[in-house]
Amino acid sequence: MKTLSDILFGCKIKQIVGNDFLGIDSIHIDSRAVVASSLFIAVKGYTVNGHDYVAKAVDNGAVALVVQVGETLPDISKDVCIVWVEDSQEAVANIASNFYDNPSKKLKLVGITGTNGKTTVATLLHGFFSKMGYQVGLVSTVKNLIGKTELPSTHTTPDAISFQKLLADMVDAGCEFCFMEVSSHAIHQKRTAATHFTGGVFTNISHDHLDYHKTFKEYIRVKKQFFDELPKSAFALSNADDSNGSVMLQNTRATKKYYGIKYPSDYKCKVLENTFLGLVLQCNGIEYFSPFIGHFNAFNLTAVVATANCLGVDLEQALMVVSSLSPVEGRFQHHVANAKVNVIVDYAHTPDALENVLNTINAIRTKNETLTTIIGCGGDRDKLKRPLMAKVAVELSDKTILTSDNPRTEVPSAIINDMKAGVPGEFFMRYTVQEDRAEAIKLAMLSAQSGDIVLIAGKGHETYQDIQGVKHPFNDLEIAINMAKLIS
Repeated sequence: MKTLSDILFGCKIKQIVGNDFLGIDSIHIDSRAVVASSLFIAVKGYTVNGHDYVAKAVDNGAVALVVQVGETLPDISKDVCIVWVEDSQEAVANIASNFYDNPSKKLKLVGITGTNGKTTVATLLHGFFSKMGYQVGLVSTVKNLIGKTELPSTHTTPDAISFQKLLADMVDAGCEFCFMEVSSHAIHQKRTAATHFTGGVFTNISHDHLDYHKTFKEYIRVKKQFFDELPKSAFALSNADDSNGSVMLQNTRATKKYYGIKYPSDYKCKVLENTFLGLVLQCNGIEYFSPFIGHFNAFNLTAVVATANCLGVDLEQALMVVSSLSPVEGRFQHHVANAKVNVIVDYAHTPDALENVLNTINAIRTKNETLTTIIGCGGDRDKLKRPLMAKVAVELSDKTILTSDNPRTEVPSAIINDMKAGVPGEFFMRYTVQEDRAEAIKLAMLSAQSGDIVLIAGKGHETYQDIQGVKHPFNDLEIAINMAKLIS
């Protein structure tokens, strides 16, 4: 149990009405989870306003409420303490950190942000430090890990209360490091506020999430905010080759470091060989091999090496460890199906990510084989990128099949029509439409000859397809492998 006055430390309080020396057993932002002796924090979210549920929270046993100035409340019992704050989103982060004894200060916590590469870099860093014998935590889109124990992941970055509890569990389990993806949504919604970061890593930025941020300028501003808020004791590592790489670190107090391939940087990478067998790279003049494929993975691997070095690992040792790491599931995952067709599954769901993957394939292939790309776009998400995704696919592939991704509540055919609008007239003969994703994969595998390449993009590691709120079992790679067996 914690005292309400203690867990309010750091909150920008306007007024307290009632007794703030109450004992608090649990904290919640969901009124349905409230029990006796709970604190309920009312957050005005993107689609739901928690202030509409304060009465329900009190009925369920809340003894105290944190609410935002300017919001209207129903009549509340005088026995309930009401704390008025400037910003309830920010207050949640402070309260959660205090409630769980500020766990981020007991870990070396590194946040990775950017449009593409976050999952790969965070996952590889978890694997890297695990190989070095440390207990390590991971917070990612794919999964959350405490050491080797896997926990379900529903968001790229959890809500503030779940996040702080997860960090506290890592501390209790003896974790010394934690590597996490930091999404733009989480930064904007202050889910990671009141959190102490040892370092921050910027991968790159391109067109994504404009359904939420509305403009690319705002998307950049939010990403930059993460680095602006890093403490002076932290390091800030950025991609020198990205046009916004230096912008991200303009106002940070942290120690600035850069990595890259083309431009001068603290960690300079050179690609010596790039094949379907892997990469031969050189970092600051030291050569090493990695089983990862593609130019973009040269950036990811260099970010990992640079981060490790910033955390005190000798550079040569870092290169030895990183060369032993295996590719991340669903990220340029290469499989030769039935000893015949090169199947590549990748999470690429932005125009830039898809372009990177296709450019990587085209740089490696002999051009004597056919490259078929299967691509869809998610429903209830940024519609502006749909035509761009189709345009990239048809321009950089021999054949393209436009199909369904996770349509969610939208009609798949409408999403595909949005994509078709981006296909230039001269490429009309290069694409076809197959709404059913499994049938699209079957079509590509049926037409593939020995040595051909089939890229299945968009869903990567996901093992489901979200249709009208129901998640149906679906695994791109498994379906491709099974199709190959049937048609052999």
